[in-house]
Amino acid sequence: MRWSVTEIFGIPVSLLLGQLLLGLLNGTTYAMLSLGLAVIFGLMDEVNFAHGAFFMMGAMFAWMGGEYFHLSFWWMLLLAPLLVGLVGLLVERLMLRRLRGMDPIYGLLLTFGLTLLIEGLFRTFFGVSGSPYNPPELLSGVLNLGFMYLPLYYVFAMVASVVVCFGTWLLIERTKLGSYLRAGTENPSLVQAFGINFPLLVMLTFAFGSALAGLAGVLSAPIIQVSPLMGSNLIIVVFAIVVIGGMGSVMGAIVSGLALGMIEALAKVVYAPISTTVVFILMAVVLTVRPAGLFGKEK
Repeated sequence: MRWSVTEIFGIPVSLLLGQLLLGLLNGTTYAMLSLGLAVIFGLMDEVNFAHGAFFMMGAMFAWMGGEYFHLSFWWMLLLAPLLVGLVGLLVERLMLRRLRGMDPIYGLLLTFGLTLLIEGLFRTFFGVSGSPYNPPELLSGVLNLGFMYLPLYYVFAMVASVVVCFGTWLLIERTKLGSYLRAGTENPSLVQAFGINFPLLVMLTFAFGSALAGLAGVLSAPIIQVSPLMGSNLIIVVFAIVVIGGMGSVMGAIVSGLALGMIEALAKVVYAPISTTVVFILMAVVLTVRPAGLFGKEK
């Protein structure tokens, strides 16, 4: 006797599986963006409001590289994050470092103003309408999963994001460099007393977090329309994810980002209007039960 489940609570299984898979794709993007924010906050104790602008710059640099310099996606996958990381390095060295030791609100205001400046510059030169960015020919096919046709590029983007996320976690949690970073968050004076150039470490960490945002932008460019406003649509959600996972927690950023993508996908199937606010509902619930976040440390 053969039987199969075609519906769960009145929802077609094929629709549910398709939405969960797309939710996982969104979740990997959330995880990479949240990861960059968590790395920066964990070491510098600063909220980088320009993170969404760095995400946008990664996508825009990839599009510009292909449009004006005829560089392939693979070249821009390498070059665009490096360029965004360089911008982040300059921001930390020339601007944020001057605010060290002051109230964190000044850093927040500075990065917020920087976001407006960067978005304004790109809007002036490229307008606000989105531009398509085609995936590489190698990844232009589709996979027949039975319940949906999934573009091959989506698979690549998900796998690449997961590898980068957990590679970053291993770097911070399982290497000597990571131990320096974690020690610097607890006692930067002691780290410097052992001969470690902590200001350089902070600058490189900010550049690395910015590059992660740029990499997320490049991976997202073939999936969504490349636009100067694409970062501003995500940054509030990403901040909420970091809060849920625990400010400064790398694993919290990864797990919360992936989980939120799946939860949003389920919400779209069950009750679509709540999908845009579910992250804030989750944040309120988590902070009520555990104010430091799921993976955060109570002070």
